[in-house]
Amino acid sequence: MATRTRRHGPATGAPDGSRRRRVPMRLLLPSLVLVALMAMLMLRGYVHSEILADHRVSPPASSDQVPEKILDGGPVIDTRSGRTESLTLQDHRLVLTFDDGPDPTWTPKVLDVLKKHDAHAVFFVTGTMASRYPDLVRRMVDEGHEIGLHTFNHPDLSFQSKKRIDWELSQNQLAISGAAGIRTSLFRPPYSSFADAMDNKSWPVTEYIGKRGYITVVNNTDSEDWRKPGVDRIIRNATPKGGKGAIVLMHDSGGDRHQTVQALDTFLPDMKADGYEFDNLTEALGAPSAHTQVTGLDRWKGRAWIFLVQASDNITGVLVVGLAVIGFLVISRFVLMLLLSAVHARRVRRRGFRWGPPVTEPVSVLVPAYNEAKCIENTVRSLMASEHPIEVIVIDDGSSDGTARIVEAMGLPNVRVVRQLNAGKPAALNRGLANARYDIIVMMDGDTVFEPATVRELVQPFGDPEVGAVAGNAKVGNRDSLIGAWQHIEYVMGFNLDRRMYDMLRCMPTIPGAVGAFRRSALERVGGMSDDTLAEDTDITMAMHRDGWRVVYAENARAWTEAPESVQQLWSQRYRWSYGTMQAIWKHRKALVEKGPSGRFGRVGLPLVSLFMVLAPLLAPLIDVFLLYGLVFGPTQKTIGAWLGVLAIQVVCAAYAFRLDKERMTHLISLPLQQILYRQLMYVVLLQSWITALTGGRLRWQKLRRTGVVEAPGGPVPRQRSAGTREGDRRPVG
Repeated sequence: MATRTRRHGPATGAPDGSRRRRVPMRLLLPSLVLVALMAMLMLRGYVHSEILADHRVSPPASSDQVPEKILDGGPVIDTRSGRTESLTLQDHRLVLTFDDGPDPTWTPKVLDVLKKHDAHAVFFVTGTMASRYPDLVRRMVDEGHEIGLHTFNHPDLSFQSKKRIDWELSQNQLAISGAAGIRTSLFRPPYSSFADAMDNKSWPVTEYIGKRGYITVVNNTDSEDWRKPGVDRIIRNATPKGGKGAIVLMHDSGGDRHQTVQALDTFLPDMKADGYEFDNLTEALGAPSAHTQVTGLDRWKGRAWIFLVQASDNITGVLVVGLAVIGFLVISRFVLMLLLSAVHARRVRRRGFRWGPPVTEPVSVLVPAYNEAKCIENTVRSLMASEHPIEVIVIDDGSSDGTARIVEAMGLPNVRVVRQLNAGKPAALNRGLANARYDIIVMMDGDTVFEPATVRELVQPFGDPEVGAVAGNAKVGNRDSLIGAWQHIEYVMGFNLDRRMYDMLRCMPTIPGAVGAFRRSALERVGGMSDDTLAEDTDITMAMHRDGWRVVYAENARAWTEAPESVQQLWSQRYRWSYGTMQAIWKHRKALVEKGPSGRFGRVGLPLVSLFMVLAPLLAPLIDVFLLYGLVFGPTQKTIGAWLGVLAIQVVCAAYAFRLDKERMTHLISLPLQQILYRQLMYVVLLQSWITALTGGRLRWQKLRRTGVVEAPGGPVPRQRSAGTREGDRRPVG
């Protein structure tokens, strides 16, 4: 996974280093994956819409427009080709009909009882259920039963447009053709009853259904099993009087149907003993089968539909597991952050706390710079205000905008410029290390400014001989824009609160490039800065842990950095960070099985970093995805409540982090919007990083455009205390 890449190098193309941006396929893949997942989830939600209780959505209308022969006729209504016919069954002919299925629990039991007693029936299936359980539809057909349409998702068609009616029928047929390879000419309207209940609202629908080639089947004997009145009552309701033929209404879905199953097991043999036959509808009418085989393109369309529905169920199942995982990770991380950051704050803020003897000796500050003309003067002047004796080494990494000349023209004491051909940030830092005079090395970015106390606070932990590196408190300087405010929240809460937690667990994953310090001896023992990954700061920090050094967090060592000011720049930065973090984890994976300090970091630090910095951000958008799902398909109130609960936890953590950092709470106003929008961007970035890693892609570093808006502390540049010289000091090279 590790890729050797020039980090500071200019983008190829235009002379000024800019690049005509084209959207490569790699950038489209994460978005396409997200859209596909959302589509699958929406499909699943649509197909899983529940069957409603049997009732009309409004009081029945009058029936003066319904022909008398329909109102007084039988339960089979044929309005095909302009006909208006009503059919009844011969005596001792019973057609059992089951609505609203198939159901994975009760339909198999019903089929078992029918098979046991050698009886056939008609199953009026909904498209939603047939799409979810195609095997049961196939079993119905294979065992000789007839299938009828009951619409796709069970609306009252009396109040629907013709376009909606056509759609309900076609989707219902699509599901049946995909499940069993047939079409059917039988149809039963949802919420239908006896023929004499036909009214001026339902009759036009019946006529229109006939024009579409369907026979409408209602019933004339209602078992009322949906009321669950008891087995004996169901049998009495389903038994026609006087040996007449009947179409009996029962249900194999929509709730607990154990009474229906038990009633069937008694009803079938008893009625057969009385001379009744249980046939399909067309068998009872002596008509051709209602089924026709589906072939060709229509068959493949049906199969594709069933495949997509099954895929949506499987994917949703995985997403639900992912939601459970992210819920656990989010709560665990917040609990750990709150508890351990509180312990950390109490420890380092207690009266008389010291890391060890005060560190007063001079330190070397390395400033790698590539085309930082807009920022470098602010950066260097901020260092001149330092309360700690320092030397400043600006390593110009082949800049083409006069960065080095700007620094040299400032003529400041103890500031040196080292020039090199463009070789990347790790090489620039190693070059600076070779030119540094002192044993403590501070590293910062060329677009960052320090407070006067930053260096002093940053180096005090080196009073503890076990400390090999120190992470400072990086803060966003340009927080006035919305995207800047979001990054400000992320820095205070997501980075610095995390660092307190990792400090207590002794597995700090990253010394920020904007503000960090190292022992020279520790750097030299691990081979200096490496360009094996795109996140040299994470790479070197993990190497420090594996070498047995302690890495700590200095909360008062504040540095102000210029955060990306556009989505494109933020994308580029976070893409590099996330991909580089993956590379670093992969590079140091052997720590999982090693002994000593390396093994401890490998078995504690690497899993935590992988869970909280790679897996959790990848799964976090599921919270918002299921919010959208719940808003569309319900339960809406519970969904909103759960989402607000997660947000409340985040607000508590963010408020605590802001209090620790003495930041104004007003920026937290944008936190809800950040959670909705910013999180999606981070998800797509991380997904793109995964795709790049899995496909073996190579990522070039592209420099972010800076504006120099982050100012150094006000006032004139003070005269810096001389860091002095020592015998044997290293001399500058280049």
